[in-house]
Amino acid sequence: MEQMDSPVDSSSAPKLVLYSYWQSSCSWRVRFALNLKGLSYEYRAVNLGKGEQLTSEFGRLNPLRYVPVLVDGDVVVSDSYAILLYLEEKYPRKPLLPADPQLRAINLQAASIVSSSIQPLHMLSLLKYIEEKLGPEERQAWAHFHIEKGLLALEKLLRDHAGTYATGEEVYVADVFLAPQIAVAAKRFNVDMSKFPTLRMTYESCNALPEFQASLPDRQPDAVQ
Repeated sequence: MEQMDSPVDSSSAPKLVLYSYWQSSCSWRVRFALNLKGLSYEYRAVNLGKGEQLTSEFGRLNPLRYVPVLVDGDVVVSDSYAILLYLEEKYPRKPLLPADPQLRAINLQAASIVSSSIQPLHMLSLLKYIEEKLGPEERQAWAHFHIEKGLLALEKLLRDHAGTYATGEEVYVADVFLAPQIAVAAKRFNVDMSKFPTLRMTYESCNALPEFQASLPDRQPDAVQ
């Protein structure tokens, strides 16, 4: 597994270890969040294409054998949603959840929609299975249907709360989950984001941030150009 320090330097932050894969949108969320919080971390690449997630070493970290996994001393946390909540509790500086209860709930709802109702339905393993059973056209139709269904729900949820970012003028968890998902939807699945103007604006705002740029897949040490 390849190792490299993160591009965000924070001498006051403890050493965290992130097991990641450059094309994983779930890992991308965590990289973005760590950068926003100014937390330095060691990047350990897990090549999903080569099956490195199937090793016994990685299985001890996450029995589901998914990335990302965050190691913080003796603490091991897998699943991006759980990791983000852990980081928020353990490292509250530069919070990614607003103090206002309503906005906090909206941020958590948006993150949940991405992590439970969009991304799992276009995982590569699932799409490969659909293609094997039903053919490539059904694979693409399945992905488009579920991605657009989720994005429409998010557009309706956020349009009355959005400012520069998803829920106002600060970057929060909703943005952390949305921006990588939107990038994947547009670039990997050719979803027309003009249908979702609020989400497109949120993505453009995040894309201008250096913390987001540093988290981009093609800027990771294991990226294949």
